[in-house]
Formats: sequence, C-alpha cells, structure tokens
Amino acid sequence: MQFSISAPKFRIDIFGKKFSMIVQDSIVALATPSGAGAIAVIRISGNDAIVLAESIFESVSGKKLSNQKSHTVHLGHIIDDSKTLDQVLVTIFKGPNSYTGENTVEISCHGSTFIQQQIIQLLLRKGCRIAQPGEFTLRSFLNGKMDLSQAEAVADLISSDNEASHQIAMQQMRGGFSNEITKLREELLNFASLIELELDFAEEDVAFADRTQFNELLNRIEFVLKRLIDSFAVGNVIKNGIPVAIVGEPNVGKSTLLNALLNEERAIVSEIAGTTRDTIEDELVIGGISFRFIDTAGIRETTDIVEGIGIKKTFEKIEQAQVVLYLFESLKFQVSGLQYITEIEKVKNKYPLKPLIVVINKVDLLSIEEISEIHLQLETLNLKPETISAKNKTGINELKNLLLSFVNKGALRNNDTIVTNSRHYDSLLKALEEILKVKEGLEINLSSDLMAIDIREALYHFGMITGQVTNDELLGNIFANFCIGK
Repeated sequence: MQFSISAPKFRIDIFGKKFSMIVQDSIVALATPSGAGAIAVIRISGNDAIVLAESIFESVSGKKLSNQKSHTVHLGHIIDDSKTLDQVLVTIFKGPNSYTGENTVEISCHGSTFIQQQIIQLLLRKGCRIAQPGEFTLRSFLNGKMDLSQAEAVADLISSDNEASHQIAMQQMRGGFSNEITKLREELLNFASLIELELDFAEEDVAFADRTQFNELLNRIEFVLKRLIDSFAVGNVIKNGIPVAIVGEPNVGKSTLLNALLNEERAIVSEIAGTTRDTIEDELVIGGISFRFIDTAGIRETTDIVEGIGIKKTFEKIEQAQVVLYLFESLKFQVSGLQYITEIEKVKNKYPLKPLIVVINKVDLLSIEEISEIHLQLETLNLKPETISAKNKTGINELKNLLLSFVNKGALRNNDTIVTNSRHYDSLLKALEEILKVKEGLEINLSSDLMAIDIREALYHFGMITGQVTNDELLGNIFANFCIGK
C-alpha cells in the first residue's frame, strides 16, 4: 500500500496491531518524560487542537486562543467545569507552520503526575485521543514536513548520548543525507523517463537518452553509493559504541583497570583470584565516541563450575567485541613470560581481524630496564604494549587516546554524510546492486525494456530511504520504536 499525504485515513500496523488513523482527528500525549518534575509539557495536534485547548483554558488577559497569532505563548488556567486544575503556559502553532503541519498546542503545566493526568483526561473527554508511539512525527512525514530519513533522524537525535551521534543526527535531520539521495534519484529518474520514452518508439529505433551522459551519471551514482555504504562502518560505531573486551588471567587488575577508565568503583576489586565470575559492562565517552568496556572473568584452567561458566562467557564477549584489550601483570611476566606470549599469540591467531591491545599493568613495580626487556620479548609478536598502573591511574589517558585512534573520524570532521541506519544501509546496498546491473546492461548494449526494469528497481530502493515509496508495514516498524509524544 502506498501512502498519499492527501488521503484522510491510513491503516498502520504497530506492535502487530492494525488501527485506523484519521489524520483530521486530534491527538494528545505527554511530550516530557513521565513522572514528577518541575514542569511537564502536554502536546495536542490536529485541525481542532486550538479549539480544544481553548475549551479548557482561560487566559489571564481574557483573549481567545483561536484569535491569537501562531507561535505565541499565553498565561492562564486550565478549568474543568468550575474547578481550576493548574496555572499554565499555552503555546500555539498554527498549521502548516508547525512540527506536524497541523494546528498544534503545547501546554506547559506544573510537573505533578496528578496534574498531568487530570489535564490529559480532560482533553480526552473533550474529544482528543491518546497519540500512538511516534504519531506526531508520523503526521509530520505524512503532511510533507520532512521525509522518512529525516523522521528517523528525530529518534536518533533523542537517543544520542555523545557528541558524535548528536552531530550526525542533526545533520540528517536537516536533510543532509536525504538531499543527497533525492538529487541522485531525480537525475536517474530523468534518464529513466527517456529510456521509457524509447520503448514507445521501439519500432523507429530512436534513442532519446544520451548513452555517454548516462554512463557518466551511473559512475557518479556508483561512487556516491559506495562512499555512503563505506560510511556505515563509522556510523554504526558512532551510533552504537565500540565494545572493548578486557581479558587476561585472574587477578592481574582487569577490574581495577575498568574502574580507572570509568573513574568510579564499578567492579569489585580483591586480592583473591577469580573474583569476577560474570562479565561487567559499562560505557565511557572518549572524544565524542562511546566505548562499552566489558570486564571479563579471568582466563585460566579451573575446576570451579561457576567460574568456568564465567570463562566461557569471556570468549563469547571476545567474539562480540570490536577491540580486545589483553592485560597482564608486570611481575608475573618476569616469572611466566613465555606462557603470556603463548596466550597472547592464541588470542591473536583466534581473532586475527580484531585489533589487539596488549597492556602491561603495575609498571610502577618494575624499573625502566625491566619494562624495556618485556617490550623486547613482545616484539616477536609485532606488538607494542601499553604500560599502565591501573591502581595509580598512570597511563590511562594514553590508553584512551589509543582506543580513540581505532575510530576513523575524518568523515565526521569534514561534515560528510554518514549512514547510521541499518535500513538505509540495506537499501543503499540494493540500489548499488541495481546500478551495477544497469551499467553492465549499458556496456553490452542491452535492450531498453530490460534496462528499464533495473532502473526502476534502483529508483525503488532510493525511494524507500526517503519515503517516496513506502507501505504500512514499513511505517509501522519505524514509528513503533519512537517514544509516545514525539
């Protein structure tokens, strides 16, 4: 089913349940987090939103909301029959110059949960209905205020928890990504129209589309698509963070290192070997990038069933991690250096594609000469170890900078378009596949009708990104993940 923004009624499948959404009806929801606070904002949207708000609001100036200009704020009281519920500020936004494109009202009331519920229930009695998850943004999309990729960026902006993810979400919400895709789609659509026109004159053997220019366009589209696809590796890291597994033998300071990185006592530290029997995870933002550190159980031979389960989980976490940080104690290396080298080599060989950082802990207990000797022994594995004292927190900043070096932030610094959404990534891959088919068809002089099929498929996948082609299932899946009130 394809949506039309002029249609009055839509059926959306959210949470596996189909319901009808009448675009002209008015919806209400709490726009601020639930619970008590200093203030709360209740949002109403719909053609009758201002009239509905006016029916429960008495301005201190005696003015009617419906007679006021858009984007104005008014002080007054919410009245339920003769009972005053609260003193509030009411902001009105007249469509189409509003977030949803419809008349919108925001009521700023005191943050008591009782007051919030009283006002919402009053609005429900007046004819509003509770908004579905993401329905305000869905209406914005359906009313042409933003395209689908911009709408998805709204959710990313709300969930952004570091500078980099915030920067990308803002760029996409302003239309950086969608503008690039829309421009490519329009150029391809122009050539597609000429190819389709040739089909109407097949018997005359007329060529309307300049094949040389078409080939140049396809090369440019291929270049842009590959750049966007490659950016997903960085975008996914920025959006979801980098998991870092801290591994090594028991009692070498893994938990102390985690505490030093986080600058808090997150993990239990004890002289008793095998204290950490399960994985402990926490996040830290370094240079605008989230790193998820995983303190694992020590790797060793054990007869303890519970510790054995923890060690098994350690290897599972290494599989999931993007970076492996192998920690060992300086004094123990002097006694069992060969054993450490063997263990490090095993990890390196088992996970050859994962960056491996070898860290020497408790370097404050050794002389410079002794540390240099450990460095020389590890050079046989082509590894340059980092030296730290987790207890004294020395070398921690250098370790953080090394971790940050694994993230290619060049595209972020240059303000290039970065893809973070897996749905967009999948559509880009499929679009590239079709573009390569069109290029191949052009090279072997494929007939226009067959080439047109591949062009239509490429246009379809471009349209899936921006929402020019969509259906109820896609919209349901996207907006069901939004919070209610946005």
